[in-house]
Amino acid sequence: MDIAYWIVAGLLALFYAYAGGVKIVRSRDGLRPMMAWVDRMPLPAVRAIGVLELLGAVGLVLPPLTGVAPWLALAAAIGFVLLQLGAIPVHLTSGDRQIALNATLVVVAAVTAWLATTWL
Repeated sequence: MDIAYWIVAGLLALFYAYAGGVKIVRSRDGLRPMMAWVDRMPLPAVRAIGVLELLGAVGLVLPPLTGVAPWLALAAAIGFVLLQLGAIPVHLTSGDRQIALNATLVVVAAVTAWLATTWL
């Protein structure tokens, strides 16, 4: 189970570290080609989502790695499930019907949460 967790959580953490970093540093114009929904949100909200994604990525890796508060990995994975469940309606109401990535991230984050119960 540990190896499976590190593979799945590592990939999820890499994805969210990149996505969060991009939301933090790029301008609205730089984000628009890959995220059509940024025009519907205030830029501080987009930046806040980026910070949460970056913190969640750290939360998936650092606590189990150090052994300090490993339950935070479970909390981070559940947070990513909730984040994507909230993202799906945003995509659907904006006319962007491409939610396959969001659905995949829900499943991967749920599997990560299940695997994170190893440390409870």
